Amino acid sequence: MAEPLENRLGVLDELLDEWGPHDDLAAELFAVVDALDSSATLRRVITDPGTPENARRDFVRGVLAGKVSVTCIEFVARAAQRRWSGGRTFTAALERQAVRSELFRADRAGQLDETEDELFRFARVVESDGALRNALSERAVGESHRESLVDELLQGRATPSTVVLAKRAVGSRERTYGHALESYINLAAAQKNRVIATVRVARPLTEDQLQRLRAGLARQVGRDIALQVIVEPDLLGGVRVELGTEVIEGTVSGRLAEARKLFS
Repeated sequence: MAEPLENRLGVLDELLDEWGPHDDLAAELFAVVDALDSSATLRRVITDPGTPENARRDFVRGVLAGKVSVTCIEFVARAAQRRWSGGRTFTAALERQAVRSELFRADRAGQLDETEDELFRFARVVESDGALRNALSERAVGESHRESLVDELLQGRATPSTVVLAKRAVGSRERTYGHALESYINLAAAQKNRVIATVRVARPLTEDQLQRLRAGLARQVGRDIALQVIVEPDLLGGVRVELGTEVIEGTVSGRLAEARKLFS
C-alpha cells in the first residue's frame, strides 16, 4: 500500500525541523523546484517507482553536485528516496519545504509574526483591488513581470521574507494568488503551533478585547490562536469568527439575515 501523502509531507517537515534554519536553503530549494518544473524527464527519473530508492538518491546527488549546497543536495536526495505518485507531487512537496525554510529564516530574525501579518494584509489588499488581483493572477503575463510588480509594492515596506514569499506566490500551483498567500500564512501559523482565526468586525477591537477573544478561542480549541482581524462596517456590530470550516456568527447583520429567513 502506498504511503499516504500526509505521511510523506510529515517526514519532510520533521527532517527540515531537525536540520534547522539554513540561510540559503529556501532560495536553493526554490531553484531546484524551478529546474524540476522545467524538465519532465528529471521529474520522471527522480520519482520512478521502478528505480531503487538508493539509485534515485544517488542520481539527485549527481545532478545537483556543485550547483547548490551539500545541505540542499542531501535534503532533496532524502526526499527522492520516498515514493511519490508523480513528479508534480514531488516538486510541490519540495516547494512546501522551501516556503517553510523561508519562514524559519524570518523566525530566526524575530520577524515571523510580522511576516505572517504582512502576508495577510497584502492578501487583503490584492483581494480588494480587482485590477491588481487580475494583474498578479494572469498566467499570460510573465512571472518576472508579476514578481517585479510585487517587489515594487512591498520593497522597503515589509520584511525580506514577506517580499520573497509574496513574489514566489505569483507562480504558485494554488488556484489563485490569494490561495497561495493563504497557504503560506497557514504554514507560518503552524510553525508556532497556532491556529488561525479570521475575525470580522464592524470596527477595530481594543487590545483588551483582542486578548480576551484570543484567550477564549484558545481555550475552545486547545491551541494558541493567531488572530487575523478584518474590519467590515457593513456588519453593523458584533463579531464573526472563522476557524477553519467552523463559523461563529455573532454579528448584527448575521442575526438580521437569520431573522429575515424566518419571515421569507
